[in-house]
Amino acid sequence: MFDPDYDLFLAIVEAGSISAAARAQGASTGALSKRLARLEERLSARLVHRTTRRLALTPAGQDLHDALLPLRSSLKAAEERVNGRHAYVRGPLRLTAPTSFGRMHVVPNVPTFLAAHPDVRLQLDLSDEFADLLDGSCDLAIRIGARIGTGLVGHRLGTSHRVLCAAPAYLAAFGTPETLDDLRHHRLLATTSQLPWQLDGPEGTMTHHGQSHVRTNSSEVVRELALGACGIALRSLWDVHEALASGALQRVLPQYQGSQDVGIYAVHAPTPALPARIEAFIAHLGTHLQTGSGVG
Repeated sequence: MFDPDYDLFLAIVEAGSISAAARAQGASTGALSKRLARLEERLSARLVHRTTRRLALTPAGQDLHDALLPLRSSLKAAEERVNGRHAYVRGPLRLTAPTSFGRMHVVPNVPTFLAAHPDVRLQLDLSDEFADLLDGSCDLAIRIGARIGTGLVGHRLGTSHRVLCAAPAYLAAFGTPETLDDLRHHRLLATTSQLPWQLDGPEGTMTHHGQSHVRTNSSEVVRELALGACGIALRSLWDVHEALASGALQRVLPQYQGSQDVGIYAVHAPTPALPARIEAFIAHLGTHLQTGSGVG
């Protein structure tokens, strides 16, 4: 059995404050504060800096937190192996995904997953910020990129194929580029972190520098601006394959595409035994992505 005081300490850290942990556990803030103080006295070390807004770990508290997380994970995995519970798809599943991809390809698959596994308690957060998978606050993240992050385990679900595209009205007004160099004379659309573009083409991998016609941190804004004939964008097929099929967007410079190193991954912290609920969700989403989603 995991030490209940250690469980309390981890719960406080994950909640972000003693008061938030108290609300989650249905206990009083005073009672949890006293238990935390007793743990600190027992260890002869101050674990947290208490502030009015948010708790901050001391160096000793950070060391303890980093040591306890893998221990708790290993203990839970061992208990599940002994009890055979790993064979059942149930329990909490805390999932995060990028906003646009999550809205288009994760959320539509949640109803069928929950219908098949009604004992899973899902928490889904859509955000373009990376969650810290090593602090125990999230079980699984969907990430799109060339790398998954140090110390993490990734399951590649597909390649994020990206193409240059623009609305027919934009091309009618500004012309269609014939060469990569022609892009210098066009309006480009990209998020603040996307440029320069890495493009694979007949000459190998090329880097195209430029500035976005509109500054934004939202990939969804870029897509809508492209559809609105504001410029040329480098978009993932999972994002624009329907617009391409309908003619709302047209491919530009089809001999070039985004780097094939960019993949779609289901990512989690290392664990001795992957819980069945996480394994089942990865398989469920992977099946969808291979069938008509624009992912290859």
